[in-house]
Amino acid sequence: MASRASIAGHPIHPMLVTLPIGLFVFSLVGDIAVWLGQDGAWPEVAFYCMGGGIIGALLAAVFGLIDLIALRQDKPILKIGLTHMGFNLVVVGLYVFNFGMRWQDHAAGGGAPLLFSVIAIVLLLVAGWLGGHMVYVRGVAVQRDALERRKVQIPVRVERRRASFVGGPIGQH
Repeated sequence: MASRASIAGHPIHPMLVTLPIGLFVFSLVGDIAVWLGQDGAWPEVAFYCMGGGIIGALLAAVFGLIDLIALRQDKPILKIGLTHMGFNLVVVGLYVFNFGMRWQDHAAGGGAPLLFSVIAIVLLLVAGWLGGHMVYVRGVAVQRDALERRKVQIPVRVERRRASFVGGPIGQH
């Protein structure tokens, strides 16, 4: 089943999720730097990465919801999709709460804010695993006909089929 929300055949949701994931992880890096006693802009880095991650996650969620609605017919995959969405909503909720705790004082890292960041990242890993399971195991948002066309149109050269080779790496003559 191809994605309902795509650009030139490429699903938008997986393109967008990389931004909030990176920002959330880097906000944890900033929190850990503060916890380790590093001076500088680390508290602000964590705060602004958190804010950007929240905005990016909400934008990615719109396109994820469009894809999720298209799964109505397939109940087992829909259940995985709803679980994926639930975990991600909890992650965003934790980060919104964490962001709110730091609103007045960006340097409020360590303690509870650090704990919320760690819990959110662990839940984000679970949500990412579920999303990967839907795509790589269940084939959600994968155009099967495009994969078959590619296999037919791009033959593998005889030299690349050999398991063992003499000399340099495959492809260098």
